[in-house]
Amino acid sequence: MCCLFGILDYGGKLSRKEKTKLLSVLSVACEERGTDATGIAYNSSDSLRIYKRPLPAHLLWFKIYEDTRAVMGHTRMTTQGSEKYLPNNHPFPGKAGDITFALAHNGVLSNDKRLRRQYDLPATKIETDSYIAVQLLEASGELSFASLADMAEKLEGSFTITVMTDRDELYFIKGDNPMCIYHYEKLGFYIYASTEPILKTALKQLNLKLGKLTKIKVDCGEILRIDANGSMSRSQFDDTNLFLGYTHWPRWPVQPECWKHSPWDSVEDAQSEYISELKAVASAFGVWPEEVDQLLADGVTPEEIEDLLNGA
Repeated sequence: MCCLFGILDYGGKLSRKEKTKLLSVLSVACEERGTDATGIAYNSSDSLRIYKRPLPAHLLWFKIYEDTRAVMGHTRMTTQGSEKYLPNNHPFPGKAGDITFALAHNGVLSNDKRLRRQYDLPATKIETDSYIAVQLLEASGELSFASLADMAEKLEGSFTITVMTDRDELYFIKGDNPMCIYHYEKLGFYIYASTEPILKTALKQLNLKLGKLTKIKVDCGEILRIDANGSMSRSQFDDTNLFLGYTHWPRWPVQPECWKHSPWDSVEDAQSEYISELKAVASAFGVWPEEVDQLLADGVTPEEIEDLLNGA
């Protein structure tokens, strides 16, 4: 569970100081989904730049330049590839044709190594499963709706992906992981984060008069593009491969529109199977199923019980 976040100040009405403060507060709010590493991608002086460190967001100082309009960020909870090796962290740099881009991913992919062999992609020292998305785009030779859809359709597992280009374009490739985007049209400004509570928390702390907002909907299997002028366009991809490679209840909140591709008939069936597995594991630690039931009755979530067992 990681967090995607960012802004697009296409109206150019926010000062460097306002954008810096906004990103600092937003990134710290994103720490609830990851503190192992933090990074941002942004454009300045006609160059796409990436700044990332193996640190929680509250320990970083973001320097945003006057000419910076778009910023794409990520806070990481490590699942594959040590955060101590900086290239393992998001965002990742890439180049497809004449477009330089940065990519960030929230989720877990199960077929990255197989895809690398299948399409004879270059060996890499980057251990993170997410990096396969960059390699697929680079191999396509272009960054477009078509190449993004082709990339997304090859991935198995769980994902929502953001891509930012050196032309201040933002792409949202929406899989089963959450995404919330706010648009302040009068101001000429977009802001986004993986979840709406994170956005609300950050905005509540900021003393900025942003005006009336519109929540931008992005469905599972959809690609949203916002260009440097704030104009939106959309495309779709076949999201059949979501959940492939997963035989157990995922620990992330699954988006309702994605259930058509899950291995379970309903949320209730999936969670019931997860709890049954949890009780079996708990028994190996000397915790009786009845004790698990009591913890659940007391309001402890299955994920919290699993964390307790992992720390036992």
